[in-house]
Amino acid sequence: MAWIARIALLAGGAIAAWFVAPDSPNYSVVQGMATVVVIAAAVLGAALIRRR
Repeated sequence: MAWIARIALLAGGAIAAWFVAPDSPNYSVVQGMATVVVIAAAVLGAALIRRR
Protein backbone atom coordinates (compact mmCIF):
# COMPACT_ATOMS: atom_id res chain seq x y z
CA MET A 1 0.00 0.00 0.00
CA ALA A 2 2.88 2.35 0.75
CA TRP A 3 4.30 2.07 -2.76
CA ILE A 4 0.91 2.97 -4.26
CA ALA A 5 0.79 6.11 -2.12
CA ARG A 6 4.39 6.91 -3.05
CA ILE A 7 3.63 6.61 -6.76
CA ALA A 8 0.55 8.82 -6.38
CA LEU A 9 2.59 11.45 -4.50
CA LEU A 10 5.32 11.29 -7.13
CA ALA A 11 2.77 11.87 -9.89
CA GLY A 12 1.13 14.66 -7.89
CA GLY A 13 4.50 16.29 -7.35
CA ALA A 14 5.29 16.17 -11.05
CA ILE A 15 1.96 17.77 -11.90
CA ALA A 16 2.35 20.40 -9.17
CA ALA A 17 5.83 21.29 -10.43
CA TRP A 18 4.29 22.30 -13.76
CA PHE A 19 2.19 25.00 -12.07
CA VAL A 20 4.09 26.04 -8.93
CA ALA A 21 7.78 26.38 -8.17
CA PRO A 22 8.92 23.59 -5.79
CA ASP A 23 10.48 26.10 -3.39
CA SER A 24 7.30 28.15 -2.96
CA PRO A 25 5.56 28.03 0.44
CA ASN A 26 2.32 26.53 -0.86
CA TYR A 27 3.92 23.77 -2.96
CA SER A 28 2.90 21.02 -0.53
CA VAL A 29 -0.74 22.14 -0.69
CA VAL A 30 -0.73 22.11 -4.49
CA GLN A 31 1.04 18.74 -4.47
CA GLY A 32 -1.63 17.34 -2.14
CA MET A 33 -4.43 18.61 -4.35
CA ALA A 34 -2.77 17.19 -7.46
CA THR A 35 -2.33 13.85 -5.68
CA VAL A 36 -6.03 13.77 -4.85
CA VAL A 37 -6.80 14.37 -8.53
CA VAL A 38 -4.45 11.53 -9.54
CA ILE A 39 -6.09 9.14 -7.06
CA ALA A 40 -9.58 10.18 -8.20
CA ALA A 41 -8.61 9.59 -11.83
CA ALA A 42 -7.23 6.15 -10.97
CA VAL A 43 -10.42 5.20 -9.12
CA LEU A 44 -12.57 6.48 -11.97
CA GLY A 45 -10.50 4.55 -14.49
CA ALA A 46 -10.79 1.36 -12.43
CA ALA A 47 -14.55 1.84 -12.14
CA LEU A 48 -14.95 2.34 -15.87
CA ILE A 49 -12.82 -0.70 -16.69
CA ARG A 50 -14.82 -2.92 -14.36
CA ARG A 51 -18.10 -1.62 -15.75
CA ARG A 52 -17.46 -3.38 -19.06
